[in-house]
Amino acid sequence: MNEVDQSKFWEDIYLENDAGWDLEGVTPVFEILSKSLPKGKVCIVGCGRGYDAIMFAQKGFEVTAIDFAPTAINSVKSLAIKSKVKVNTVKADIFSLKAEHLNTYDYIIEQTCFCAIHPSRRKEYEKLVKSILKPDGQLIGLWFPLDKKLDEGGPAWGTTLEEVKSIFNSGWSIVKEEFPKHSIEPRKGREKLIIFRKC
Repeated sequence: MNEVDQSKFWEDIYLENDAGWDLEGVTPVFEILSKSLPKGKVCIVGCGRGYDAIMFAQKGFEVTAIDFAPTAINSVKSLAIKSKVKVNTVKADIFSLKAEHLNTYDYIIEQTCFCAIHPSRRKEYEKLVKSILKPDGQLIGLWFPLDKKLDEGGPAWGTTLEEVKSIFNSGWSIVKEEFPKHSIEPRKGREKLIIFRKC
C-alpha cells in the first residue's frame, strides 16, 4: 500500500503544520457557485479543515465532510460548533465508505483530493464518486495542478484536462467548464473548474 493511502501520512502533515493546500478559509470559487446551486445534499471528499463544509452548511445545504486525518475531522467538528451549523463528519478512507452513502448526494465537491490520491487509484476515485452521487448529481471539481507532470511525483500529483475528461468520460456529461476568475492567485491558470453530471 502506498504511504498516501494511510491516514498517518496526512495526519503527520497536519501535526507538522505543513498543509500547503490549506487556504485557511473558504474557496472563493465554491462560495460564488453556492449562490446559484439549488439546495441539496453536499459531500466534500478529503474535506481538510472544513472551511467549505461550514460555508455550504451556512447557506442551507445538508453537508457531509469526509477525511481520514483525525486533525482534519476534529477541526471540522469544532468549526461547526463555533459557527452553530450542523455538518455530518465522517472519519474514513473515502475508498471504504459504507453502503449508506450510495446514491445519496446531489453534489460532490472536489478540491485537491483527486491530486492527493495515488494516480493509480484515479479510476477507482471515479467509480467511488459516481456510486455516492444521486442520478443527475454533480461532481463540482477544481482540477489541479494542471502545470505539473505526473512523473514529477507527488502529492500533489499533476494531471491534465485530457486525463480528467478521459477518466470521467463514461456515464458523465460536462455541465460547465472554465478557468475561474475567482481562483486564488497561486492557482490561477493552474486549476480548471469542470462540473460533471452523473448521467
